[in-house]
Amino acid sequence: MSERKNYLNADYGVWSWLLTKDHKRIALLYLLSITVFFALGGLMAVGIRLELATPQGDLVQPDTYNRLFTMHGVMMIFFFLIPSIPAVLGNFLIPIMIGAKDLAFPRLNLASWYIFNIGGAFTLWAMLAGGVDTGWTFYTPFSTSFSNTHVIATGVGVFIAGFASILTGLNFLVTIHTMRAPGLTWFRLPLFVWAHYATSIIQILGTPVVAIAILLLAAERLFHIGIFDPAVGGDPVLFQHLFWFYSHPAVYIMILPSMGVISEIITAFSRKRIFGYKFIAFASVAIAVLGFLVWGHHMFLSSQSVYAGMIFSVLSMLVAVPSAVKVFNWTATLYEGSVSWETPMIYALGFIGLFTIGGLTGVMLSTLGIDIHVHDTYFVVAHFHYIMVGGAIMGYLGGLHFWWPKITGRMYPVFWSKISAIVIFIGFNLTFFPQFMLGYLGMPRRYHAYPDDFQVLNVMSSAGATILGVGYLIPLVYFIWSMRYGKKAGANPWGAFGLEWDVASPPLPHNFDQTPVVEREAYDYAAQHEERDVA
Repeated sequence: MSERKNYLNADYGVWSWLLTKDHKRIALLYLLSITVFFALGGLMAVGIRLELATPQGDLVQPDTYNRLFTMHGVMMIFFFLIPSIPAVLGNFLIPIMIGAKDLAFPRLNLASWYIFNIGGAFTLWAMLAGGVDTGWTFYTPFSTSFSNTHVIATGVGVFIAGFASILTGLNFLVTIHTMRAPGLTWFRLPLFVWAHYATSIIQILGTPVVAIAILLLAAERLFHIGIFDPAVGGDPVLFQHLFWFYSHPAVYIMILPSMGVISEIITAFSRKRIFGYKFIAFASVAIAVLGFLVWGHHMFLSSQSVYAGMIFSVLSMLVAVPSAVKVFNWTATLYEGSVSWETPMIYALGFIGLFTIGGLTGVMLSTLGIDIHVHDTYFVVAHFHYIMVGGAIMGYLGGLHFWWPKITGRMYPVFWSKISAIVIFIGFNLTFFPQFMLGYLGMPRRYHAYPDDFQVLNVMSSAGATILGVGYLIPLVYFIWSMRYGKKAGANPWGAFGLEWDVASPPLPHNFDQTPVVEREAYDYAAQHEERDVA
């Protein structure tokens, strides 16, 4: 009897991929696109760290350095971190996790990938034509009047890519509301789905605001109308309000899906129902709601009222509470669990440690007195990267390693995967922890030269970045290798709980032969073990 066709071998034609409506194939198309942008952003980071290895600005000119850190931020944030988990793992897994055969709007899903790449093409053109030097925040009036770089092309790329984010969020919300399998009540949903539900709310409500801000920026740059430039009657602080009203919640677009991944990994490799399921689910929604109320903590040193600053300070501390709830509940799940040290679990534990440091330093930055001291220093750079790289990317890699056997039907080499996870953890800390000290000592960010006293810490940071880069390259090699030579994976190689582990690896094109009926609570590992004991 011939092997049943799965979504990978159903049709080998290129056009069948470029015109596909299968959510799993679209997820892999996104995986390919964002990997390219990640590599480009990483190459720019290499240039930054090479320049900062010596105190003198002796590798590139100041304007080139400005372009490097700007394009690094644009590539990593708008074209990798924001779409990474939702567009890849969310696209692939959410329909299977809820017992559906696809997302609610398959054509819209494919359109979102094309829109994302069109936006990326504008940004790539801007990069090849000379780049942009405003910083990834596009602060006015520099971006509207003084910069002679390709601000509009880069802004148009980000503007277009934002529509892909909105369409993905809309698709997820409608799918989760209307296409759940019989018996899959809200409080039987995987926490991965809850995290994406909360993320989708931010994508839909927040992304139009930054899109409007970028559109107004382009209009002012083209037609010199007075919106943000004070020279023609505008207000640059207005741009900051519009930009950060989206861009602080956007932090949670990047981190909430990772939290969903970590919830799945922690419970799977502890062999326990996750502690405080409802608290973690509601914490995701609370983060999404509170995330819209804290944008002003980016503006403590602007013309913002000191009383507004105090309110934003308190709210910023409050938003840390639901994040802390998740960390405490993950830790409680580990307690007395049957913990197995598989590669995804190493990434999950690394996430908890790094995200905790990032979160605690975030509380420090929400305190006005501390923020005034370290504002626009490398302390902020370190904090941001502990959240984004230590959090979002650790979660992304943990999720890829967890679901890779399901996605491809192949296992990857265990030894090398564990080595890479450890190398990434060590390289990350060596890269960014010295930056906390640099920032506290007063080294400003965005400068390509610095006093000699800061060189030792900068050399440590550049050496760590080298180690981190090697750590990222190792999975790229063995993931590609595993697709052809990896050991075949069964339907459930981890013994995990959830509908995605009940289908074949890789799944059928239509996921399920018949719609499943859910009769158990989420993560009911005790019942699963009882069934195996009886069998």
